[in-house]
Amino acid sequence: MIRVIEGLPEQVIGFEAVGEVEAADYKDVLDPALETALASGDKLRLLCVLGDEFTGFTAGAEWEDAKVGIRHWTAWEKIALVTDEKWVKDAIKAFGWMVPGEVKTYANSDFDDARTWVAQ
Repeated sequence: MIRVIEGLPEQVIGFEAVGEVEAADYKDVLDPALETALASGDKLRLLCVLGDEFTGFTAGAEWEDAKVGIRHWTAWEKIALVTDEKWVKDAIKAFGWMVPGEVKTYANSDFDDARTWVAQ
């Protein structure tokens, strides 16, 4: 499941993955929030948390994630990814250069630093 992180600075949208993320989570939660944020005309600043309760993505969710990235290719200004998942950090190291805008990873214990960075 994906849930919205409340209480973030106005220019930042945030999501936390809990349990297994499915394709419907993108369609029901993430896509509408992104569309609302994009309506302002500003670039997107995203805080994404794959915390201790995160267990993985279904194949459909991985496909939806790729489509979101492609559909909004030029919309990203900053992405702060908070996780202790080594495979996620390794993927960002390998492919993060392909994402327009800045991408940084943070450990779960550094959530506050991630929140501060993405809002600056």
